[in-house]
Amino acid sequence: MPSKSEMSPVEHDYSETARYLGYQKITVPDEQISELIKVATDEMLEVIKPQAVYEQFDLRVEYNEAAGTGLVEFSNVKIPSKDLARNLRNCSQVVIFASTLGPQCDQLIRRTQVKDQVKAAVFQASGAMYIEKCVDLLNEKIKSDAEALGNKVRPRFSPGYGDVSLEVQKDFFRLLPCNRIGLTLMDTLIMSPEKSVTAFIGIMK
Repeated sequence: MPSKSEMSPVEHDYSETARYLGYQKITVPDEQISELIKVATDEMLEVIKPQAVYEQFDLRVEYNEAAGTGLVEFSNVKIPSKDLARNLRNCSQVVIFASTLGPQCDQLIRRTQVKDQVKAAVFQASGAMYIEKCVDLLNEKIKSDAEALGNKVRPRFSPGYGDVSLEVQKDFFRLLPCNRIGLTLMDTLIMSPEKSVTAFIGIMK
């Protein structure tokens, strides 16, 4: 049975928003941009509605490092991928999840682009920061649940990374009730709302 999660409240991280804007430790935003980052990041926090759905499946993995081949199987899905197989090797189960900040985030960015493209760029960066924070919280819950049963988890791995095609998104939307959190998959394989993430998390004994 798929699980639905109303995400715990997330906190702002101005430095991460700045990092998504391209600022690094040696190149910090000036005072004006720093203030804009704080204002926009706080405004974004007011409109996001983080949610997620996820489910756990039995898993079979074939991985041949020497040959550079791999195959991942769960439910009725088969994914030929050496990168995903490497990530999930030694795992007996896999959790797949979809998480989103909700449509209000996209709407705020679009409205702002019309009148203030600089602030819209900061909204984009803060949205990226918040979805990563939400996914981290979900990741921690899945990890905690696994550890309570004496298991360990592998780092999450998303479609589109390495040699895993975005076509795999279709399997996520077929197996998970993504409509319950207002998440849809467009013909381009891009998710709507935009600030959304899907990923695998391997579980091993």
